[in-house]
Amino acid sequence: MTDDSFELFDLRVEAIIPKGRPIYCGAKAGDYFELKGEMLSMPAGQGFSIYSLAAVLPLLAAKQRLTHPNDWMTSDAEIACPDPNCASRLRIVRVAKRRFSHAETTAVPLPKEDDLT
Repeated sequence: MTDDSFELFDLRVEAIIPKGRPIYCGAKAGDYFELKGEMLSMPAGQGFSIYSLAAVLPLLAAKQRLTHPNDWMTSDAEIACPDPNCASRLRIVRVAKRRFSHAETTAVPLPKEDDLT
């Protein structure tokens, strides 16, 4: 049996709220959400602006994966609020690695070695 496992980082996305600057997206200091695999969760009673989520969502799949040390995706972690008048930012933090099985995440089988050549 072939090992079909792969690893992704769990992520925590934290609201960064500069003191004394205007915030229009509704974010508060301490707000966050977590991404484990494909499952996004946030604490009960807390929300995020759909516009702020739209700004950060396209980057999360790439941040979950191991990247080259020189890749900007490795070093850059803060996303500006999409409202140019809002001072908030979202910081993406890699928390821990989690192992997944290909067979448990998709119905599409891995290609056979013969198919790779």
